[in-house]
Amino acid sequence: MPHLAEYGALFAAAFLSATILPAQSEAVLFGMLVSERYSEWLLIAVASAGNTAGSVMNWFLGRFLAHFEGRRWFPIKREQMARAEGWYHRYGRWTLLMSWVPVIGDPLTVVAGVLREPLPVFIALVAVAKTARYLIVGGASLGWM
Repeated sequence: MPHLAEYGALFAAAFLSATILPAQSEAVLFGMLVSERYSEWLLIAVASAGNTAGSVMNWFLGRFLAHFEGRRWFPIKREQMARAEGWYHRYGRWTLLMSWVPVIGDPLTVVAGVLREPLPVFIALVAVAKTARYLIVGGASLGWM
């Protein structure tokens, strides 16, 4: 497959940007799209898969590591968790459609794990949200919109 390393780098950037680590997958995707060297649909699929996989890691973090929440190294601050828990309790699993939103999206995915949201439901909702965001980035960069 041509450009395998570049697609891998996009996947990694998307994965990392779904975690609390700083990464700008939208900028990477935008740059790759406007270069017109890659398949637009494959780029969007790779970015969506990477970002969804990063959110699944957050779910596992919430599911299995929540008892370490008070530790200094824990990636989500208590204030972020409290805000995300409030949204989650108020609106339920549908808040996962907001998982693409900066600042609140990542804690929401951790909270979903803490609150034991079933993984198949979690993946479906997060994949819809993440893919929609990348479709919008694709549309903006390619003039679809």
